[in-house]
Amino acid sequence: MPDSRIRIGISACLLGQEVRFDGGHKRDPFLTDILGPHVEWVPVCPEVEVGMGTPREPVRLVRPNRSSSRLLMVSTRTATDYTDRMNSWAARRVEELASEDLSGYVLKKDSPSCGMERVKVYPANGMPERSGRGLFATVLKNRFASLPVEEEGRLSDPRLRENFIERVFAYQRLKDLLAANWNMGALVRFHTSHKMALLAHSTTAYNELGRLVAGAKALGKRELRDRYERLFMETLTAMATTRKHTNVLSHMAGHLKRLLDDGSRRELRQSIDEYRRGLVPLVVPLTLIRHHVRVHDVEYLAGQTYLDPHPRELMLRNHV
Repeated sequence: MPDSRIRIGISACLLGQEVRFDGGHKRDPFLTDILGPHVEWVPVCPEVEVGMGTPREPVRLVRPNRSSSRLLMVSTRTATDYTDRMNSWAARRVEELASEDLSGYVLKKDSPSCGMERVKVYPANGMPERSGRGLFATVLKNRFASLPVEEEGRLSDPRLRENFIERVFAYQRLKDLLAANWNMGALVRFHTSHKMALLAHSTTAYNELGRLVAGAKALGKRELRDRYERLFMETLTAMATTRKHTNVLSHMAGHLKRLLDDGSRRELRQSIDEYRRGLVPLVVPLTLIRHHVRVHDVEYLAGQTYLDPHPRELMLRNHV
């Protein structure tokens, strides 16, 4: 785990700040009570910070005509157009956030400013469609291509929640590496320590990353850094499945095979199979593997971030 608390951007209403159009909030208990003690939040409310005030007239996304790809942010009652003001402010604000050392961002779902996906878009005539993205969210994601970004509604899904938090902590580790005076040896060690984690997301992408590292001498340091960061984070974005986790657990069990007695090997195989069949969560075989790694001092496996990708207190792998 990092030495200092990870910094994560967040829609301010999710922390309980009364910045909603009606003067209320959307406090999220998981974010504030469970994840909060392990991170440092950087709250942002685009609509308040752009000067709309609280309470305020609600706004929504509008497509002025069917052929237009540009979405407008328009108030619902007086039809005041906030589009240019919001886009200009968002461009300045994300540049300020670039200096905040963020490792992730949590957005408010359905918001015309912060919604990440499926935000209602109102046509000039007809029924709204869930096809939009908030104006601030669009600028944020365009500016920070590798930054883990999620919205709080999707974090109610245990697999999406675990995936997001894993990406946040992995991104912080990667930033820590690249912020230092790193060399090829450091990159190889980093890549090696993330082997099992990467394999749980995509074998193909892991192999592609391996080829990138192996051919690093042909690249400039900046190009290598940029390409590795992009592909590393893209790989972790792919959802880890039960089948992929089972393959990784079996692979790790193979490293332990010669060290365990017959009973311990059977117990471990049974634990992995019970996970594969959905009888126990991922934490069960992982706990057993961690135990054997510690008892037998298996240095290679002990260095794998897959065993502890985020604080155990979050209990994320108790639910996947």
